[in-house]
Amino acid sequence: MQISMQEVLTALSDPTRRAALALLWEGEEHCVCDLMAKLNVSQSRMSRHMKILREARLVREAQWVRYRRNSDLAAELATVVDAVMAVEKNLKGKLHDD
Repeated sequence: MQISMQEVLTALSDPTRRAALALLWEGEEHCVCDLMAKLNVSQSRMSRHMKILREARLVREAQWVRYRRNSDLAAELATVVDAVMAVEKNLKGKLHDD
């Protein structure tokens, strides 16, 4: 199944999903409860966000409903995600510097 750029960009459009993806993008697995605690989000909201990230194939479920970065993601799409994560990190750094 081919993933469209629109699906990836839609998944990246929400700040909570970007924050969850940033935690997962370094390669570590996290359970929903960890993500909920770190992002201060309810279980239902976190599950909904993870579903969108899964459907965009940016993450996949690991054992016991733990999530991790999808290592099979096309390199071109991974580059898009890397760029969005870099901009997000840069913008947060600038906000803290002001």
